[in-house]
Amino acid sequence: MTTTAPAGCAPAGPAPAGHAPVEYAAAIERYLGQAPLGPASRRVYRISLASWSWPLVGRPVPRGARRRGARPPFVPLARLDDPDAGPTLAAALQERAAGTDVRTVNRELSALRSAVAWWQDQRWISRDPTAGLHHLAGPPPPQPALTGPQLARIFQAAPTLRDHALWRVLRDSAAPAEEVLGLEAGSLDLARNRGRVAQAAAPHEPGQWIGWGSASTELLRWLTAGRPEGPVFLTSRRAPAATPRPDVCPLTGRARLSYRRAAEIFTEVTRPLDPAGRGWTLSLLRP
Repeated sequence: MTTTAPAGCAPAGPAPAGHAPVEYAAAIERYLGQAPLGPASRRVYRISLASWSWPLVGRPVPRGARRRGARPPFVPLARLDDPDAGPTLAAALQERAAGTDVRTVNRELSALRSAVAWWQDQRWISRDPTAGLHHLAGPPPPQPALTGPQLARIFQAAPTLRDHALWRVLRDSAAPAEEVLGLEAGSLDLARNRGRVAQAAAPHEPGQWIGWGSASTELLRWLTAGRPEGPVFLTSRRAPAATPRPDVCPLTGRARLSYRRAAEIFTEVTRPLDPAGRGWTLSLLRP
């Protein structure tokens, strides 16, 4: 049975005929080649789809930054037709859900379902190994609030000044991570320990202020020194050519840090601190 791809990811027209690729990775590229996705979305889909290859051969998925740059193992596309492919993917989905936010997990599952539907349309595979998989209905049970000693250990474990500043501001302001990541260097009022958040419906119009403590302000002074404009929180690499201009620092050429990447870093860093060994989510920083 052929399923329907999620809105925005279905092919623009009839799927082209062609011989079935032998390898799962090649099938990913064939799928992405016809999908109406922008460069940034295509890169995210490629990472999401490749991440399913490790569990298909019984290997753990690399975590954090290692996951983005790791070379996926060889997986025959026919592996998806094996009767145990569905249960294998279901177990991988549960493991991913244990240490990742619901939105990310559901997005990765949607990417896989869309690709599988297209591969079935090409008659490259006959089964749908995602048929028994379901989107997470909501967040997992709430984790206990972080204690003072746990917070101190988190801040000490921050790998960069950027991460330390981000985590401090999230804790002090209790603002959503998306708002904090959207801060601009030119919108900071460090003399008053605050920053103005752009309104989502009108990003060029003034928005509301969010405030924080003096410790956060001191970190932000160091982080934005010499940068009078552009995103406050940046990636460590130069922005891809297709990145929207507002999300690029005009001085360094680096891109705005995404929520997805910020969440991955926090979970990876806090995994050794979490008694359950799963790592914590950014939402726990909000008091």
